[in-house]
Amino acid sequence: MDLIGLLKSQFLCHLVFCYVFIASGLIVNAIQLCTLVLWPINKQLFRKINGRLSYCISSQLVMLLEWWSGTECTMYTDPKSLPYYGKENAIIVLNHKFEIDFLCGWSLAERFGILGNCKVLAKKELAYVPIIGWMWYFVEMIFCTRKWEQDRQTVAKSLLRLREYPENYLFLIHCEGTRFTEKKHQISMQVAQAKGLPSLKHHLLPRTRGFAITVKCLRDVVPAVYDCTLNFRNNENPTLLGVLNGKKYHADFYIRRIPMEDIPEEEEKCSAWLHKLYQEKDAFQEEYYRTGVFSETPWVPPRRPWALVNWLFWASLLLYPFFRFLVSMASSGSSVTLASLVLVFCVASMGVRWMIGVTEIDKGSAYGNIDNRQKQTD
Repeated sequence: MDLIGLLKSQFLCHLVFCYVFIASGLIVNAIQLCTLVLWPINKQLFRKINGRLSYCISSQLVMLLEWWSGTECTMYTDPKSLPYYGKENAIIVLNHKFEIDFLCGWSLAERFGILGNCKVLAKKELAYVPIIGWMWYFVEMIFCTRKWEQDRQTVAKSLLRLREYPENYLFLIHCEGTRFTEKKHQISMQVAQAKGLPSLKHHLLPRTRGFAITVKCLRDVVPAVYDCTLNFRNNENPTLLGVLNGKKYHADFYIRRIPMEDIPEEEEKCSAWLHKLYQEKDAFQEEYYRTGVFSETPWVPPRRPWALVNWLFWASLLLYPFFRFLVSMASSGSSVTLASLVLVFCVASMGVRWMIGVTEIDKGSAYGNIDNRQKQTD
């Protein structure tokens, strides 16, 4: 390991990043709370302000990926589709296999200039995660319980509000419903066999109802669906902890722009279309594992400096009083004070580890496992 790599793996560096993220995130959350007074007066202004406040938080994670770890993202896409990216609303259908797949999606959104307006269909539990979950609430993320009887009306109502959103956005949906694991895949393919559906090798069976209602509610305001298939070179399995340690990865995205008019309106036909899409995604993954590349033209979107600039702003604002506080605490000589300081470090470390653990595959949702005694249903 070189000197820079050793430096990036040190806890003190991680503490700095985590302090800036937590302190700035709580400040942004507080400002977002104050903006609620705008909602009954001017909803569009409320949305624009919160989009920019959201960027202050999410771009810090993108900064870690792009500038700290140096992870590269290569797109494989039809050159004719490039003028549309970042210039229109779109629904993103992304495979859900890696711990940092969401972060790679954010990286592309940042390079297209619309990171602050990214939306996602996420499990309701994430709304209670400090900073990011609270931020998502203010930017009108769609939360679901993953129980269709409860979600049908609430999800549709939330989606319909996005029809009047004032700026371009990307709406991400993981149709598989949960991250890919071998155990979940085995159970999912048993369900596929019982329903007479073709088996998938690299994906779980997609849940079609969430996709169908998203298309139904956003049709006419979202002109296209982007079918995104993500993989990493050299069969790497990247983690958020690896990114924090400065490890460099190389992500490959295969992106197809599918016009909304090509997607059937009827729910049953839309479901069949989605199953066919995942069979194609499976074939793309199989080709990637065989050849190491996707079939379309590669293109590397240039990094923008604003994620780094945003982090440097918050760091310059917050680190000086933080280090001054540490020095005053350490120089006091009080054993109680020093013990309190050590305790704060331990709590901060555990808190950060817990937030990272939310992304870890082996600690992920039990949704899709047979142990939770629930069957996959469309």
